[in-house]
Amino acid sequence: MAEYESIRVERVGGVAKLTLNKPERLNACAPQMADEIFDAIRDLGDARALLIAGEGRAFCSGADLSGGRSGDSAVSGGDRSYTVLQQSYNPMMAALWKLPIPVVTAVNGPAAGIGCSIALAGDFVIAGKSGYFLQAFVNIGLVPDGGSSWMLPRLAGLAHATRMMMLGERIHGEEAERIGLITKCVEDDALADEANALAEKLAAGPTVALAKMKANLRGGLQTDFTTALQNEAEGQRIAGSTEDAAEGGRSFLEKRKPVFKGR
Repeated sequence: MAEYESIRVERVGGVAKLTLNKPERLNACAPQMADEIFDAIRDLGDARALLIAGEGRAFCSGADLSGGRSGDSAVSGGDRSYTVLQQSYNPMMAALWKLPIPVVTAVNGPAAGIGCSIALAGDFVIAGKSGYFLQAFVNIGLVPDGGSSWMLPRLAGLAHATRMMMLGERIHGEEAERIGLITKCVEDDALADEANALAEKLAAGPTVALAKMKANLRGGLQTDFTTALQNEAEGQRIAGSTEDAAEGGRSFLEKRKPVFKGR
């Protein structure tokens, strides 16, 4: 896998692990980091699951207000903000959201601003008790971005989304689990093991079927029931033609655990 300046990408079996790697800045996401994430998630090869984590004391503290190496930032203001969002942050978020393999995010410390969006784009979001989710744009007179206005009301409901965005309130891990914003909150010292185990379990699953499940779940958020039925039938046609489906049927009849190969 390619070498990057602000992220680290490793491969362990079927799991690709992407680590936001600017701990001295609490992994603040400059346009360069967004571009590197975009590049990395388009180059995962035959990885069957993706795990995203942050190095050090934070998942991601938001956009890098200094702009990083380029000096530009999503909070630069006016036309510059629009340009940086359209050129760097939005393509990254769209690619992450559309990624066909399962994504697990492990949140330690703050997941703020664009970091909150990256975290919540995971199919499974695991947070430590010290982890929290924050949309602080209101404090600097700006509008939440990174797809947060689409994701937050769908995940936690309009009332909680409004509270997060208009009041800039932190949602800590335990509350985030309670309101349905995330999958699970665990003890801080258990976070890495929980997230790794989940990513490994997903990577050992029927990859084609999981991809179709993911597409149907996310597509179902914005389609009608009849279309959902058609999409399920099409997904069943494709998944049912895979080697994994054949293995699943054999293992059921033979009363053993299936061994899926992702094809």
